Amino acid sequence: MSDPVNTFEAQQEGRPTGPLVQGYEVIIGFETHAQLSTASKIFSRASTAFGAEPNTQACAVDLALPGTLPVMNKGAVERAIKLGLALGSTIAPRSVFARKNYFYPDLPKGYQISQFEIPVVQGGAVSFFVGDESKTVRLVRAHLEEDAGKSLHEDFIGQSGIDLNRAGTPLLEIVTEPDMRSTAEAVAYAKELHKIVTWIGICDGNMQEGSFRCDANVSVRKPGAKLGTRREIKNLNSFKFMQQAIDYEIRWQIEEIEDGRAIQQATVLFDPDTGETRAMRTKEDAADYRYFPDPDLPPLAIAQEWIDRVKAEMPELPRAMAERYVTTHGLSAYDAAQLTQSVALAQYFDAAVAAGAAPKLASNWITGEIAKRLNAQDIGIGSAPVSATMIAALIRRISDSTISNNAAKQVFDVLWAAGEFSGAPLPAEYVARAADDLSRIDAVIEAKGLKQMSDSGALEAIIDGVLATNEKNIAEYRAGKDKAFNALVGQVMKASQGKANPAQVNALLKTKLG
Repeated sequence: MSDPVNTFEAQQEGRPTGPLVQGYEVIIGFETHAQLSTASKIFSRASTAFGAEPNTQACAVDLALPGTLPVMNKGAVERAIKLGLALGSTIAPRSVFARKNYFYPDLPKGYQISQFEIPVVQGGAVSFFVGDESKTVRLVRAHLEEDAGKSLHEDFIGQSGIDLNRAGTPLLEIVTEPDMRSTAEAVAYAKELHKIVTWIGICDGNMQEGSFRCDANVSVRKPGAKLGTRREIKNLNSFKFMQQAIDYEIRWQIEEIEDGRAIQQATVLFDPDTGETRAMRTKEDAADYRYFPDPDLPPLAIAQEWIDRVKAEMPELPRAMAERYVTTHGLSAYDAAQLTQSVALAQYFDAAVAAGAAPKLASNWITGEIAKRLNAQDIGIGSAPVSATMIAALIRRISDSTISNNAAKQVFDVLWAAGEFSGAPLPAEYVARAADDLSRIDAVIEAKGLKQMSDSGALEAIIDGVLATNEKNIAEYRAGKDKAFNALVGQVMKASQGKANPAQVNALLKTKLG
């Protein structure tokens, strides 16, 4: 169940507006449940492993058997501290657990242990890019709570099953202010938060398994009007569905208002088969849950020494790493942000630079050709068949003018197909496996005849031949038409079968044309 704090009552004075949709401003806030990466549950020693047979990982505490008492999992608290440090939040030295009362078959106790008045993590912000535009979303809070079980409907006819394996699984619910003004911002925020929680190792981020679940609160209003009535889209478990669901909900609300109907506050589900949202129940407010402090749990006290120790052990955060890439390697803020989308991607870039690749060229290849292949094959950088050191060797051959950029892409095609990262040999037609990365690059260059022509004498002969048959272009160039020069360059490249060094061609042509 989502936190009842009505973030849409938050102060909106001075907040930026976004692009209007059919004359309406879109207001979006998020509540995200991140399952913490502890081996055991938040108040018991039962396992949190995914995929076990139903009801095999629910102990007496999870089942709320009489006489059992919850005991706080220190690892869950430490992960909350890490999130607070990563997001620039205030970590409460004293926070309180509460009972959130509601009745549902998969909630054994009849209440959920959560936090209400004093959460463990307060405030903070998440910054990210939408395209090349920087955005920041403010956070209200992040609080610890236990997950409920799961109702099973698919395998039963006329009845439902209950699996309590998830009951008691530790969660951090991360609540934003309603700062997002478009679907693009909402998805970019969710991706950035996903990156942060996986980067610092507090959540595995597996959306298909429910480890990272997002609820989007959506409303619309005319510019300058009071905040509209929100509807909460529950349990969005992929970024693709998130975009589709919010887009549909925005259109639906606008159509309802335009047709003279009022929006009713509700919790809705997204159906990926129809691409539509549908109401599940009316939305509850805090009073409906009858919160009161849990008498079985004392206040959670976090000493500053604990916070300091966790801070000292934190990895370099993606934002700090991106800033270092800008200052140290001269990359743009956008490129640096792309390279820090995951720990694995940043490590790949660092390895390429350590192997001698120019940082800007390494960035271009990773965010260009490599990203395109990864997206096409729906794999991560850890599964890339071309290693970082191999990319560094390829860039070296571009930098020393052995091959052109176009030829390098042909070499890259061979390397990707050969699966160099896994140690597979080059295909037989490109000779046997060489001793090192650079030798393998050279073997492909030689086998495919891609070596760039840099011999001045040979190039001059080709250029003289082109000039002898292109008097019109020569005259146009001397008359001030730059396109004519480009045409001559193209003729030289064609005559050399694309092997001529473009920089040398340009220099020799300009010398000969005067």
